[in-house]
Amino acid sequence: MAWMGNRDAKRRKKMAALERPDYGWIWKPLLALLVLYLVVTLVLGVWWSRTPAPHSVERVPMERRGDAGSEPAARGAVTVATLASIVETLYAKPGGYLRNDRLPPGLWLDNMPSWEQGVLQQSKDLARALPSMDPTEVELLEEAVRGLAGDGLDWYRPATEDRLMSAVTALDSQLMALSGMEAEGFVPGAGLRRWLADVRVSLDDLSLRLASGAEGHELLQELAIDNEALPEGTPWYRVDNVFFEARGAGWALVQMLEGVQRDQADVLEAAEVVELWERLRAELAMTQRRLWSPVVMSGRGFGPFANHTLVMAHHISRARDLVESIITRLAESAEQVVVGEEVQPTPASEPDVLDVAPNAQPDQEATDHQEVEQETEQKAEQGAESDQAPSLDDQVEPVAQEDQAAEQ
Repeated sequence: MAWMGNRDAKRRKKMAALERPDYGWIWKPLLALLVLYLVVTLVLGVWWSRTPAPHSVERVPMERRGDAGSEPAARGAVTVATLASIVETLYAKPGGYLRNDRLPPGLWLDNMPSWEQGVLQQSKDLARALPSMDPTEVELLEEAVRGLAGDGLDWYRPATEDRLMSAVTALDSQLMALSGMEAEGFVPGAGLRRWLADVRVSLDDLSLRLASGAEGHELLQELAIDNEALPEGTPWYRVDNVFFEARGAGWALVQMLEGVQRDQADVLEAAEVVELWERLRAELAMTQRRLWSPVVMSGRGFGPFANHTLVMAHHISRARDLVESIITRLAESAEQVVVGEEVQPTPASEPDVLDVAPNAQPDQEATDHQEVEQETEQKAEQGAESDQAPSLDDQVEPVAQEDQAAEQ
């Protein structure tokens, strides 16, 4: 009977195991999958957060024009091609466009989305100035402006990526319109001051937001930044966002400035701003130096931690001042210089607006006017005398008639 009791006990134990199974082993593969997912997202986050390499402004127009790359292009082709390549980078780089992501790892990242915001803002500023640079193709350029409009956070119909693609398509169509010998091209210097004015505003805003994290710092006086003009202090956990937004703006502007310089070289040389232009590019290139620290810090004085935001504010504020100086020079070159009686026009950075600043004094103008009138009267009198004086034929004919009468 004992053996039958053992048999029943084993049967009951098996039935209990089936009715109440032990799932304690399941957490092990689930934990392994979770760890693998975190590792993959971490690696992707590091890869996606790498800043793309800048484009070669020399090769970009030829590559984007395809078969027409060997043909000559009109003024403005380099500018349009550079802008199209910059906008295309926003959605063609590793990870694509991240600002509108709703899932990790893009949801967890903040440095690259802030970088994209800086690039997108500069692209908007240049795109808004293009219709005034080339009034013959306003429809295509306005389509590019509409594609770049918005805050860049849309993720569903139409997503920001789709709008960026439409802007690039319009810019490529404009680039093909600038190809060939018959292409008119951009108006020399048109829209240049408008674009630089927008750049100055964006750089000024960035410098203030960067400096707001170092409120009360003694170096703010050297940057010509008033503590009272600073916006509300940036929270410590968002300091890196403003820093990388400034890096994105600098990355885009360095390429845009080079592209515009190649198209408007004669205008910049006539305005004598080539040196300032090169200094501006060099100052913005300093914002692209490698960040050796894993995080963006805001140290003070000679403490153990650096102040990355203050250094970035220094470069951005200097670039803002250079942009302002260039705008002033271009405005001066757009005016007509009056020298005595001669007017020597200089290339205008804005052909639509022409301001004339007279340099001559009123008394001197009156004296010059009197001299011109006297010269005009003298020329008129000389012309009248020449009309009244008899010609040589008129003098010879009466003498011949008198000789014939004498012979008769």
